[in-house]
This record gives sequence, structure tokens and C-alpha cells, in this order.
Amino acid sequence: MQKVVVDTNVLVSALWSKQGNPNRILEMIFLKEIVLYYCPEIMEEYKNVLSREKLNFAEEKTLPLLQEITKNAVLTEPATSTVFFSDESDRKFYDTAKENDAILITGNSKHYPDEPQILTPFKFLQYINYRP
Repeated sequence: MQKVVVDTNVLVSALWSKQGNPNRILEMIFLKEIVLYYCPEIMEEYKNVLSREKLNFAEEKTLPLLQEITKNAVLTEPATSTVFFSDESDRKFYDTAKENDAILITGNSKHYPDEPQILTPFKFLQYINYRP
């Protein structure tokens, strides 16, 4: 089964639109068609970002999402890489993906090294030959 790490921007996009590729990816995680990996720092970022006032997400939307992630995903403790990051907050996603041989799904691929396992939601769905 395909292993993935999901950047926070994908969760935000999924909550904004139930029609887009990010939401399809979340559905696949919850249907156990793909396996999500995360580390404690990723979960902390998910919680912090999804609770930001400016995003205006209702807790009754975000809390079940976070509970589903902790119930269905694999918690891991990745080693810290030495790859350069202009924004160190992105490293946890990259390291978790590398450590677990997973694909990193992000809407901000420019923030990461140019590597084949780092894909946008659209490219990920193409990669797995997703058919709705």
C-alpha cells in the first residue's frame, strides 16, 4: 500500500473544498487506500494551523479530522536530515517521508528539494492512476 506524508497546506485545502484533489487524498487515507505517516511535530503543526482564527475552521470540522488522522495514521520518529531548508518548519514533513519511504504530498513543492517523491496533490493522484 502506498505510504504518504501530507503537508498541512493539503489539509487546509481539503477543508476549504470538498471537490478538490486534497479532499480526495484525505478520503483515500480514511478509506485505508493509502497510509498516512506523521511525527509528533507534524501533528502539532496540524493542530496549530487548523485552529488559527484567520482560517475560521469550526472545531467540529477540525477535531474529527485530527482524531481520524491519529486513529488511522502511523506515528513515527524520523531522524533529522542535513538537507538545506529555507524554512525549517518544512523539514519535519520531508524527514518523515524520507525515513518511511513515503511520498510527500504538498501544495508548496517549491519549498522542498526537487525530488521525485515530492508531489502536488494532482501529481500524486496521477502517479497512483487514481480514477474517481
